[in-house]
Parts: sequence; C-alpha cells; structure tokens
Amino acid sequence: MFDYKLLAALAAVVEQGGFERAAQLLGLSQSAVSQRIKLLEARVGQPVLLRATPPGPTEVGRRLLNHVQQVRLLERDLQGQVPALAGDQPAERLRIALNADSLATWWAPLMGAFVAEHRLLLDHVVEDQDVGLKRMRAGEVAACICGAERPVAGARALPLGAMRYRALACPSFIERYFSAGVTAESMARAPAIVFGPDDLLQHRYMASLGLNGTFSYHLCPSSEGFIRLAGAGLGWGLVPELQVRQQLASGELVELLPERPLDVPLYWHHWRNGGELLGQLTRHLERGVGDWLVR
Repeated sequence: MFDYKLLAALAAVVEQGGFERAAQLLGLSQSAVSQRIKLLEARVGQPVLLRATPPGPTEVGRRLLNHVQQVRLLERDLQGQVPALAGDQPAERLRIALNADSLATWWAPLMGAFVAEHRLLLDHVVEDQDVGLKRMRAGEVAACICGAERPVAGARALPLGAMRYRALACPSFIERYFSAGVTAESMARAPAIVFGPDDLLQHRYMASLGLNGTFSYHLCPSSEGFIRLAGAGLGWGLVPELQVRQQLASGELVELLPERPLDVPLYWHHWRNGGELLGQLTRHLERGVGDWLVR
C-alpha cells in the first residue's frame, strides 16, 4: 500500500526543483522531506531521485510521479461527487509542458476563463515543441503541447492544428544581406536567430529550400527577445504569424519569402486516467483552439 505522504514529498522535490522549496510547499523542515524520500527509497528498494541540480526522478521515480499526479486528479473528481470529502480544498494545480511560442500567443487568451471557472492553478514548463513529450514520458507533467503525434503509453494525443511561422527580418537587415534578392544561398549566408539548441525549425526550413548544410545563428531562448533581436537587425528568424501582426503591418519586420510559410503541427497529450478536470480542459482546447491555429 502506498504512503501518499512519501509520494507527495517526491512530487514536491521534482516539481519545485529542490528540497528547500519542497519543504516550504509542504510546511516541513528540509530534513523531514529528505527523510521521507529516504523512507520511500527504502520501501521500493532503489533510488527514486537523481541527486543533481535540480533533482530529477529515476526510472522508478518517474513511474511514481505519474501515479501520484493522476491520483490527485482522480481525488478531485471524487470530492466533486462526495461533497462531504471536499472540505475547504485549495485550488487544483496542473503541471503542463508547452512550447514558448504557444505561451506567447494563443494559450493565455484561451485559458483565462477556464482557469477562473475551475479554480485551477497552472505550472507552466516551457519546452521546445520537438522535445516537450519527454516531460510526459518522465511523469513530470499531466499534459503537454508538442509536435509529436504519437502518445506515450497510457496517454492520448489530440491534434490541435498548426502554428504558422514566417521568415522575417527588419528592413535594414534585408538591405544589408539581401540587396540582390532573397535566395536559399543568401539566407544561408545571413545570420539567423534560433530559439535554442533543441529548436530545429530553421534547419527544417533551410532543408525545405534545398540546403542541408550548416549556417550561422544567434541563440535566443525567449519568444519576446527573439522578435526584439530580429527588429534590431541581428538576424532573420522564423516567427509565429500570430505574434507579429503589428510589426508586419507597420513594416518593422518584413517577410523574406511570403510564398513559403512553415506550418508546425501541435498536439495536446494528456493521461488517459487524468480525471474529469483534464478531460474538461481537453474539450475546452478542442473547441477553442481553431480560432488561433491553422487547420
């Protein structure tokens, strides 16, 4: 039989990124949290945490995290069905992984009314759309938005639509690097802007133009900073159309190849046994996301 106080300690350490913040969340001393983790490891017969900075779950730790997160959601359903069990419960908290561009564009306006109605608190874990599913696989999140179509075991995947990206640069950059016209070769010679090491959008875009070699680029792990760098003439980059309508209208940013947008499909992954709240959130996304994404 599980001791859920021990599982809660494991979840808090992973979700809060360390023992000190986990102790603050649980209202315990740091040594008490450490003792609970040691007791859990003694009971399962192997480590549940990798002692790193921040701590991460081992393989068995990931399975336990997955279990405790689903139990939290199912407990909420039971409290709704048996009000006497609920008492004065705090707002429910969901941990969700999503890409920075979704967070910077359509996610917030779509979620505002939903979180207020359901007294929901969200922990946002920002990951590139190509790698967000690893958080689901690790049992660290209840759901994720990513570019992978195939769900992990025990989860479902819902196609949301595609984010449309445009290759953009500021006028002075275009004058400097593309005075003879925008071609695949001139784009390869001009510095680009890439969100992070896991971001392969520019690489795929260049490949679609017939160029598979290396190219120079700045790294900028911020959606807002990305646009500011492009506007300041540091490089060209693929930017969500949703995010730059004003800059395009004013001429601050100009499209390099208007006939060559890049549509990136996004999928909503969630646990099958995630409870009614996760189901309601899934239905809400399915109904509303069509106003924002390309289908």
